[in-house]
Amino acid sequence: MHPPLSAGRMSAQELHAGIALGSLFALRMLGLFLILPVFAVHAPNLRGGDDLLLVGIALGAYGLTQAVLQIPYGMAADRHGRKRVIVFGLLVFAAGSFLAAAAQDIWLTILGRCIQGAGAIAAAVMALAADLTREEHRTKTMAIIGASIGLVFALSLVAAPALYRAIGMAGIFVLTGGLALAGIWVILKGVPPEPAAHAEHGADLGAAALGALLRDAELLRLNFGILVLHSVQMAMFVVVPLLLVERGGLPVDEHWKAYLPVVLASFVLMVPPLLAAERHGRSRRLFLGSIALLVAVELGLTWWATGLLTIVTWLLGFFVAFNLLEAAIPSLVTRVAPPRAKATALAVYNTTQAFGLFAGGALGGWMAKHFGAEGVFLGAAALTLAWAIVAAGMRVPPPVATRTVAVSPAVDPEELRRQLVSVPGVRDAVVVPEQGVAHLKVMPGWDESRVMKLVEGRT
Repeated sequence: MHPPLSAGRMSAQELHAGIALGSLFALRMLGLFLILPVFAVHAPNLRGGDDLLLVGIALGAYGLTQAVLQIPYGMAADRHGRKRVIVFGLLVFAAGSFLAAAAQDIWLTILGRCIQGAGAIAAAVMALAADLTREEHRTKTMAIIGASIGLVFALSLVAAPALYRAIGMAGIFVLTGGLALAGIWVILKGVPPEPAAHAEHGADLGAAALGALLRDAELLRLNFGILVLHSVQMAMFVVVPLLLVERGGLPVDEHWKAYLPVVLASFVLMVPPLLAAERHGRSRRLFLGSIALLVAVELGLTWWATGLLTIVTWLLGFFVAFNLLEAAIPSLVTRVAPPRAKATALAVYNTTQAFGLFAGGALGGWMAKHFGAEGVFLGAAALTLAWAIVAAGMRVPPPVATRTVAVSPAVDPEELRRQLVSVPGVRDAVVVPEQGVAHLKVMPGWDESRVMKLVEGRT
């Protein structure tokens, strides 16, 4: 018998992996977020930068190439290993940043932004996070990563104007590239080694495997969810800044005074329900409850956003629900997806997420133009309610525990793995003969006696 690690506590390596990967995400996203509050102000200094359509394309080009390349990067991470793909993507991102820094016209800036987006590493990073954590702690790890992104977003709202005055737009782009290069050091030195199953070439994952992922009903529910979540987010923030000015009486350059405390408080408020849900097996209830909270927020913003206090209250509710769902959805994707196709499944998830950002911005702008802020919030409420109906039938995978068993150094790892995953209750197995062990992911009721016969060479 090999007793499991305590289900209630993350191991030191899991905590280390979560913090290191969160730091990697933070370094990369800080560079991106620093650009958003000041680029529109800077754009008229570029040749062609007085065309607002081109300014919008420059900001959105990053998301477009991200959406197009997430799946190829994810499949490459499943084939060739997570860290190799992450390092390559960070180099590409840095190259785009330095090109944008040198740009004197809007078109070269757009090209630089496209190249930045071509470093589409999100799926590989999340897959590595899933590889390095047990399923019972995966949502916590995703929450750490999500919290790092939220914190640097809040930091960027405060720091960007001061940095722009100090080093200019070119300096911010150079800083962005430097942060990406710092991320390479983090992934190589600060993140624990990836499991042997992905350190070398993995299974051949092609169109057939991708097609199976795209047809999986539970993954479709989750991908629809992330599409809705980010569509609603972008649509809301087409009109929320105007709401803060017109009804809240808060000038644009002071909006951070609303966003920063709301974002920080939302992280504090999300932790207790997240831990309680994982401890008591109520993740499905928390998931559906968070969607219901989103619906309530949209309706509240429609009819009861009359001043700064009420607007900030509804924004707090939004960010609590958003952060909980942003942590839960990728965690569920990694649990539902086939073990050797996690990065590919996450790539589909991230592609859907990127399209949601694009669609939400476009749809929000159109609805704001024709129906005003209330029309945007009502549309978001209707879309979120549709998600609630789709999600109501979701099935949360059963809990999976980790076991390690001894194996002979002379064993054929691929053959033993094939035999182990055929045992009832064994979800995945990684055989490391040079270490004399096999790491198993098992569900309740797994056939332990059959596993021990296999690893001991008995029939």
